[in-house]
Amino acid sequence: MTEWSIDRAVTELLDRETARRDGGRITTEWPELDLATAYEVQDALVRRKVGAGENVVGVKLGLTSRAKQERMGIDSPLTAWLTDAMVLPAGEPVPLGELIHPRVEPEIVFVLGERLRGPGVTAATALAAVRSVHAGFEVIDSRYRDFSFALPDVVADNASSARFVVGAKGLAPSALDLGLEACLLGVDGKVVASATGAAVQGHPAEALALAANALGRRGVALEPGWIVLTGGLTDAVFVERGQEVTADFTSLGSLSVTGR
Repeated sequence: MTEWSIDRAVTELLDRETARRDGGRITTEWPELDLATAYEVQDALVRRKVGAGENVVGVKLGLTSRAKQERMGIDSPLTAWLTDAMVLPAGEPVPLGELIHPRVEPEIVFVLGERLRGPGVTAATALAAVRSVHAGFEVIDSRYRDFSFALPDVVADNASSARFVVGAKGLAPSALDLGLEACLLGVDGKVVASATGAAVQGHPAEALALAANALGRRGVALEPGWIVLTGGLTDAVFVERGQEVTADFTSLGSLSVTGR
């Protein structure tokens, strides 16, 4: 058996994605995979995607709930990459035939108007760099069996990124109270969860600042026009064929996706 390496981990994860198959934790066979190395895998994975023709269009945050962070033994969110191949236009169905076991979660989404680079970014300076705020969905799809992974596994897997939806309605950050912006998540007309923006690191701008600072330490800036998914407001729900998932926000409007 070939020894594990960054390149082998990238190849394994991309093969799983292409073949629509899940598998066991990489850390089971490669216990030396730590968080720093996992981010190297993540970056190499996205470089491979860019080399195949995709373009980076933004970043996402994961594990923005403090309770989830405590369970995973970290004190800040994860970051991962978004590419144009992950864009799911509003109103388009979730392509179940292209995914393994997708789940959907509602998000508050930022579109940046100015470059943002850490360290030293605060919530206030982060929010000042935001051009518009939108409702959104992230469709996550782990390449691990039963969504079972250790922290380095999920980081290497680009934090389970698969697809994302950005609502057409955009508001200036000053036009709403992001901490109190509420969302009702529904499945086939039944409300299954609710939350406010405070569920995301206490305030979505805090999550954006943490992302900018974390990426800054890796020499990366958030660029104008980039999309930032600030993290799931609620737990993700599985989407099945013919099933409709909706998100109704206080000020940002409503979104829906259907499995097909």
